[in-house]
Amino acid sequence: MRRVLLVSLSLLAMTAQPAWADIGRVKKTAGAAQIERKGTRINAAVGTSLLPGDVLVTGKGGQIAVAFADNTRFSVGPNSRIAVDKFDFDRTTRSGAFETRVERGSLGVVSGQIAKSRRDAMKVRTPTSLLGVRGTRFIINVPE
Repeated sequence: MRRVLLVSLSLLAMTAQPAWADIGRVKKTAGAAQIERKGTRINAAVGTSLLPGDVLVTGKGGQIAVAFADNTRFSVGPNSRIAVDKFDFDRTTRSGAFETRVERGSLGVVSGQIAKSRRDAMKVRTPTSLLGVRGTRFIINVPE
């Protein structure tokens, strides 16, 4: 009886969660770290969910570490503004599309499943360039 109850509760918990309405979560912050969402700013606290269209903003000495649903990891440095313009991920096929824009500052990336799924599935824009990512680690620095 107890075993059936545990299995039932586990299945209920799995079905009660939305299918990643959020695209990732803040894992670590330091200093001035915020998320701009639809014209408002919220503090980037550990566990804060990210949505497509969010902009990661750090001030002097600020940092944000993010883990996305496809296992991509971002490390946003001080005085940065990084927009997550698009994030579509199909957990079944492990493919999708991911577009990010680095307006200023620094961004360290460890790419996840989207970048490995197909050529140009992940793109990173800067004011002067467009990078197509294919399963790698890299750092981008855009001066102010």
